[in-house]
Amino acid sequence: MEILHLVPGQLPAKLDHADALPEHGMLWIDFTRSEAADWPAKIKLLTGADIDNEHLDDSLNVTHPPFFDGTSDYDMLIFEGLGPKDEVFPLDTRVGAMFLFDRLLVSIREADAPSYATVKHRLASGRLKCGISPVQLAEHILDCMVDRWLRIREILDQRLTAMQDELLDPTNHCDDWRTLLGGRRVVRRLESLGDAQHEALDAWRRGTRFDWTQGEEVRLRDISEHVTRIIEHASNLERDVEAAVQLHFATVSHRTNRIMRTLTVISAVFFPLNFVTSLYGMNFEYMPELHWHLGYPLVLSLLTIIAGGLLLLFKRRGYF
Repeated sequence: MEILHLVPGQLPAKLDHADALPEHGMLWIDFTRSEAADWPAKIKLLTGADIDNEHLDDSLNVTHPPFFDGTSDYDMLIFEGLGPKDEVFPLDTRVGAMFLFDRLLVSIREADAPSYATVKHRLASGRLKCGISPVQLAEHILDCMVDRWLRIREILDQRLTAMQDELLDPTNHCDDWRTLLGGRRVVRRLESLGDAQHEALDAWRRGTRFDWTQGEEVRLRDISEHVTRIIEHASNLERDVEAAVQLHFATVSHRTNRIMRTLTVISAVFFPLNFVTSLYGMNFEYMPELHWHLGYPLVLSLLTIIAGGLLLLFKRRGYF
């Protein structure tokens, strides 16, 4: 647990403990889930508010989807951010919960969730100017999460483009289209996650207990717009992947048709040759051609003429 005292115009101060809310500024109490089992009892000492049992379970759930709910005492917002690595295969995420009270923000997260540490570093360095509103601080954390989602778009583009090029390369004999479909599953998850995030933000805007300032409204709209861009980008990538898979199977089908056409031409050429050779392979006693001195070269010539004529005919008709 880490307690930060935030006062406008001052750098954040770390506190060892807090028995009451400060007269000036606000508190940010940041819990990791490994130490957050009894966090409502600590918060009740500060605010006198009881945390709903379902909200407590939601805050400790590492797989809870983005969600908003609230009471007359607080707003609860659950949001899912990217893990510590900018990696998309697999898509590694971290779920965090934030509870917004008057002059108090409580966050419950995984120990390796990077966005919270980033906001703390920006506050400590003076790069981030935060007011006394828990809404502003929560928006800064959300903005950091969404920015990391925006950054992986280029990585996702490069990986999927490389997969598509490898799959459609005619010199590549690898037919691992399942890898590309795995990429499509990642894109679908990103799109579904973006939809859930957008719904949570919209529900927060409509159901909040706070009277937001114009700047807070603008900042939330900006975050929502970034989430919408992620959804649209994921949707476009999904269409590209599906088109690449369909093109791959069309290419395979075309290649198979060319092979079958070649085999058909070969069969058509050898069919009359087999007929002639089988005709002279019959064991009849009275076959005058068998006693001709030039019978053998004449038959060979006949076979050559038939094969050459058929090949010329098929060539003119564009069969190969």
